[in-house]
Amino acid sequence: MITVSENAKNKAISLMAEDNAPKGSFIRVGVKGGGCSGLTYDMSFDHIINDDDKEFEDKGVKIVCDKKSILYLAGTELDFSGGLNGKGFVFINPNANRTCGCGESFSL
Repeated sequence: MITVSENAKNKAISLMAEDNAPKGSFIRVGVKGGGCSGLTYDMSFDHIINDDDKEFEDKGVKIVCDKKSILYLAGTELDFSGGLNGKGFVFINPNANRTCGCGESFSL
């Protein structure tokens, strides 16, 4: 399961409203090869569910992830860090053995 923090939930809802996202839109998360640690996180807003997607809901926010990426993201919390030194959306991944300095890539 993938969860969202209260901060991430509020920011995602706000951004989807600003972008006039279609009704039924959700957060799509995934993992792609690349980055300085080997794998990078991917996040976007979407409204189309694919056959190989896994669906989760936390705090009223729908999160969708493809089957391959869920192997890397199970137990992850999506957070949002704002403020002067904020990074934006942040993945808190208990499966990551190593992360890069920017926090956008990881390895297992």
